Amino acid sequence: MFVQTFHFNPYRECTYVIYNKESDADCVIIDCGAYDQSEQKSLTDFFKKNKLTPIAHLITHAHPDHICGAEYIKNEYKISPTIFPEEGLLTLPSEFPKLEVLHTPGHKADSVCYYFPTEKIIFTGDTLFQESIGRTDLPSGNMEQLLHSLKRLMTLPPETTVYPGHGYTTTIAHELEYNPYV
Repeated sequence: MFVQTFHFNPYRECTYVIYNKESDADCVIIDCGAYDQSEQKSLTDFFKKNKLTPIAHLITHAHPDHICGAEYIKNEYKISPTIFPEEGLLTLPSEFPKLEVLHTPGHKADSVCYYFPTEKIIFTGDTLFQESIGRTDLPSGNMEQLLHSLKRLMTLPPETTVYPGHGYTTTIAHELEYNPYV
């Protein structure tokens, strides 16, 4: 599985595009934060260059920096964002590996993470960052819930790659050793 990362908007939110083939493939967008026309163009250019067709837009939580590109995706590709799906398996087309949705409240009450167990990849939104966590002082944030969600994430295989909502990729093993919140 390929993962392309874009850093968008004034908050350098991470927008991810995931796909399985090098070209002529379906792709899934996670947290489109494309803030303005130049950011939207860079995403569109990437799709065209790689002959990718967006088929889904998954949202980890509905803070403005993670959804400011949702209207663009909806208008350009006729895809409504999937916001806060129920915990469990999420069905994507067959070329994608199994995807589990994990409810991880704390940063926001309805935060979720998207976990591909066979690939050992997780997209954590603002639940978990490299050596940090998302803030809990915004509406529906709750530190106790976030700490419980982190404890749950730390049970994933240590080699699991973490793609956070801001910053840089990390692994569960790295976070177990260096994250002061776990």
